[in-house]
Amino acid sequence: MTQDQGTTSERPTTTEQAERTDPPSRRRLHGLRVRLRAFRMKVRARPHWNLAWRLGIGFIGTVVLIVGVIAIPYPGPGWLIVFTGLGILSTEFEWAGRVLRFARRYYDRWVAWVKRQNTAVQLLLALATGVVVLATLWLLDALWIVAKLVGLGHWTWLHSPIMA
Repeated sequence: MTQDQGTTSERPTTTEQAERTDPPSRRRLHGLRVRLRAFRMKVRARPHWNLAWRLGIGFIGTVVLIVGVIAIPYPGPGWLIVFTGLGILSTEFEWAGRVLRFARRYYDRWVAWVKRQNTAVQLLLALATGVVVLATLWLLDALWIVAKLVGLGHWTWLHSPIMA
C-alpha cells in the first residue's frame, strides 16, 4: 500500500495539517495548557506570589486529601479523592508526587490481591468495611439524627457515646 491510501501512522508535519486533524477541543486544551504554564512562570518569577500560590495549593490539596481519607471506608470514590488531593499537592511539592506513586502502587497491589481471593474472603472484607462504616456513623451520631428524622427518637441506643 502507498502512503496515499492512509496506512501511515505518522503525525502531520506542519501546524496547518495538525490543526486540520486535531479536534477543536484538543486545540483548546493545548492552548489552555500553554496559557497556564505562562501564568505559572509569571507567578514563579515573583517570590511573594510564588509563596502565596504554594500555600494556596498546599491548603486546597490538604483539604481534599483529608476529605478523601475520611471517605475511604464509605461507599463511593474515597480513594479517588485521596489520589486527587495528592495530585493537587504534587503539582507543587515533590514529596507529594513520591507519596502519590507509592500509594497508587500499593492500592493497585491491594486490589489485585483482593481479586485473587476466594469469594468468602471478599465477602468478609466487605462485611468488615460495612462494620467500619456503621461504627463511624454511630460515633458521629449520624444514626441518631436519621432515627429522629424518621420518628425513631426513642431508640436511644443509636445515640453516640462521644456526642452525648
